[in-house]
Amino acid sequence: MAVSYAAGTVEVIERRRVPVTTPGTAGAKQPYHFVENLELPEAEAFIGKCSATSERLAVSAIRELVGELRDRHYAMTGSAILLASGRPLPPLSKILASHALIHAAEGEFFRRAFWKASEDLGLSVTGFRERDLDECAKTTFGREATRMRQQISGLGRILGPPWTQDQKAAALAALLLLAKKHT
Repeated sequence: MAVSYAAGTVEVIERRRVPVTTPGTAGAKQPYHFVENLELPEAEAFIGKCSATSERLAVSAIRELVGELRDRHYAMTGSAILLASGRPLPPLSKILASHALIHAAEGEFFRRAFWKASEDLGLSVTGFRERDLDECAKTTFGREATRMRQQISGLGRILGPPWTQDQKAAALAALLLLAKKHT
């Protein structure tokens, strides 16, 4: 998602889902689930292979987006990534022993792919913990924070469905990044 902010108005200038797995590759959409019953060396190799593919696909998608935005006279100032609220992940052997950690690891896997891809393209990356977004908005926008949130929520009427909570959170994170860049 790419967001612009000018004259007090938030605009989503591009919204898309970016596939970072190769269609038809067994286990690629949920790599940690897929390796749950494999021996550790096989699991590590599979996760590594999926990671390289996901990062390559993310680089390609972000490079394409940056080019399209440039053609429309926008400049991408950075990448905002929503972070989980949890603790750092343990080693793979411990992850595979806990179904909850498997889910956490998969979320982290895909966030890491976009983080690394953004860095590889020379974009600065800022992580925002989703649970801290409201407080960050209050700190950044003061009394205007509520209006910004309402404006973001209302974008769904313009953009059409889906306009889910994760997309609203991503738009707010992007807006916070823009505000940080311009202060």
